[in-house]
Amino acid sequence: MSGGGALAGVEVLDFSTLLPGPLATLMLAEAGATVTKVERPGRGDEMRSYEPRLGTTSVNFALLNRGKRSIALDLKDPAAIESLRPALARADVIVEQFRPGVMDRLGLGYDAVSALNPRVVYCSITGYGQQGARAQVAAHDLNYVAETGLLDTIAGADGEPVLPHVLAADVGGGAYPAVTNILMALMERERTGAGRHLDVAMADNVLPWMHWQFGDGFAAGRWPRRGAELLTGGSPRYRLYRTADGRHVAAAPLEDRFWATFCDLVELPAELRDDRADPAATIAAVAERIASRSAAEWETAFRGVDVCCSIVRTVEEASNDVAFRDRGLFAAETGDGDGATMPALHVALDPGLRADDVLPAAPKLGEHAPEAGR
Repeated sequence: MSGGGALAGVEVLDFSTLLPGPLATLMLAEAGATVTKVERPGRGDEMRSYEPRLGTTSVNFALLNRGKRSIALDLKDPAAIESLRPALARADVIVEQFRPGVMDRLGLGYDAVSALNPRVVYCSITGYGQQGARAQVAAHDLNYVAETGLLDTIAGADGEPVLPHVLAADVGGGAYPAVTNILMALMERERTGAGRHLDVAMADNVLPWMHWQFGDGFAAGRWPRRGAELLTGGSPRYRLYRTADGRHVAAAPLEDRFWATFCDLVELPAELRDDRADPAATIAAVAERIASRSAAEWETAFRGVDVCCSIVRTVEEASNDVAFRDRGLFAAETGDGDGATMPALHVALDPGLRADDVLPAAPKLGEHAPEAGR
């Protein structure tokens, strides 16, 4: 399917749905791997039904499944499983995100597949891992960030946790670690000749996002307090400040050299520049200064100055940002296969590793023959 790319010649069977697995295999496809989605007949990946629509498919499905193939199989049908055997024997990578034990019951678990294909890198993405007290518990992203303590560190002005509007566990705890582990396992296979079973647990992989919280707690016994720590609103050097026109400045002048420049820029009184003496008073004074000008005025003031400050953009503004556009982040396209197109989802892949001929559309359900596997 794909000529070029860092993973040209790598074959991936993708049994995953929704976000974590499909985003992981999108990255593999963008790097030139041949990715074949195995979907339910009739309905396919549940993401296909999501709103809003892009022509004949879901926007979400089109974004996450660009450049892949699709075969439709009833995995409860022994004949369907048998038809998969050539693809299973040939696959370099298998990605699945069922609850532990489901693939085993279908005859598609790691033990069964590795007996047929000892070189396979078999990646299982779950919420809580293949073993453990929560292995069979149903959950979503919000549950993972709640149970790991991450949600408790995110507090609003009223001290209450704030509902995250990004899927940190699905993406940062699922998709990205899956890709990282798959690539390391492929490198290991070059040395040993053997594949392995990868256990990617989204909840587990949220924990590194809180390295300083755990560091302070384990080493110094200072467990984080909501809204009171250096990076959670307790310092004037790392906060959001409202502007005169109701926008916000994201101020992060953490280092002393940036803080000194910032204080000069906002004309902070000398007696308040030592923010260790009375952080609350310094925060109040900075807030008053920022509130005296509009976001546009502050953007002009920050331009060309090393001060680590930004205006909080809307998503629409970010999509039209010249700096992002100049880097080609919205240049590629995805579509529904019938002519409806939109900018493709940018994934964390160096341009030099990308394939130059990734198909620009998401596949139609079952448009590829299972026995072909290519």
